[in-house]
Amino acid sequence: MTQKSSRPLAVFDLDGTLADSAHRQRFLEREPRDWDAFFAAAPQDPPLAEGVAMALESAVECEVVYLTGRPERCRRDTLDWLAAQALPEGRLWMRRDDDRRPARRTKLEILRRLARDHEIRVLVDDDELVCADAARAGFTVVRARWTGASEGLRDAQEREGRT
Repeated sequence: MTQKSSRPLAVFDLDGTLADSAHRQRFLEREPRDWDAFFAAAPQDPPLAEGVAMALESAVECEVVYLTGRPERCRRDTLDWLAAQALPEGRLWMRRDDDRRPARRTKLEILRRLARDHEIRVLVDDDELVCADAARAGFTVVRARWTGASEGLRDAQEREGRT
């Protein structure tokens, strides 16, 4: 059995939890969905004060980790955005560019992998299905309810496996 790291993890989602993606939802509310434009607009996301405050508070006792359904090709923009918001440094886990599984499956897989070596103190995510599956798997979950849910984004996360 592996010894767990001494510092627990606080795992934070990005879109709808730390980043306000409402301004780019329009790219998902039309047919065909414009994924390139949706992700290209991510660097302009305003931060969500509630999520940012929770991440900063969590960093006092925990190692902060970011877990997003964004594809790997968005890594540089995402890291730049995190730094620009003065969020705690932390590992960034992203979806492979070709991975189209629902966010609840990809995120739970990564959470279980992280839990092998670390105590996971909390997962903070706005996706109802991600939160429900993580809670059923025994993780402590805080559902980010500080933004309105977008049907286009919910459908994209669950059916298209894009974010």
